[in-house]
Amino acid sequence: MSERSQPPAAKAAKAAKPGKPESRLALVRRARRINRELAETYPYAHPELDFENPFQLLVATVLSAQTTDLRVNQTTPALFRAYPTPEDMAAAEPEALEQLIRPTGFFRAKAKSLLGLSVALRDRFDGEVPGRLEDLVTLPGVGRKTANVVLGNAFGVPGLTVDTHFGRLVRRWKWTTQEDPEKVEAEVAELFPKSDWTMLSHRVIFHGRRVCHARKPACGACPIAPLCPSYGEGETDPEKARKLLKYEMGGQPGQRLRPPADFPGQPAPPLGAA
Repeated sequence: MSERSQPPAAKAAKAAKPGKPESRLALVRRARRINRELAETYPYAHPELDFENPFQLLVATVLSAQTTDLRVNQTTPALFRAYPTPEDMAAAEPEALEQLIRPTGFFRAKAKSLLGLSVALRDRFDGEVPGRLEDLVTLPGVGRKTANVVLGNAFGVPGLTVDTHFGRLVRRWKWTTQEDPEKVEAEVAELFPKSDWTMLSHRVIFHGRRVCHARKPACGACPIAPLCPSYGEGETDPEKARKLLKYEMGGQPGQRLRPPADFPGQPAPPLGAA
């Protein structure tokens, strides 16, 4: 049997055997091939937070800490009806704001951040979300990850979003051994052209949520298995692995209530829907 005709699992098992250390050039080539394969698998990859403007994306990203994008998307419609602008949110009663965002968890700390960043936007940025990382990270509750989400998806400024999914996958793929998000960002950034950073983030995060899970990755259903040095950490049987797939890959609703037109899955249900 030729290598080309081998099934993916067989190719992956062969690729997973330890060999000589990977050269820098080989690492770059493998990383960029993974990105191309993910682009073919998820041509519709996108930010999974519903938003209509930079302020909504900023608020939604702050709310997404320690919860799912789905829960944020189910919570923000009522929030943005009540407080559509930074000026409105800056004037909110803390208790009223807390109740609106309670479903996202850690609602007191998040309400404090939202009030603080809204006041800062009102007083320091004329009610507009700034389009520079150095300005965004001065806002309460906004770090590099949140800033890169906003820059990449609201302003078209390339950035890497190093969330838990991104960090887990790039370590499994041996793109980096770093644990600190800023060090992960710096090392992965060196492997790709800057123009690739935002879409690479979406594809990696999509793959982490759908296939390469934290506890039991679906190795046997993974489109990049032959390129993965960690193949075999999860379920390798193709049939069993397919049962582990999530969201549209597993025939289930996605995380957005209002997904892009090219999304192949089902919209998520609103809060409280059966």
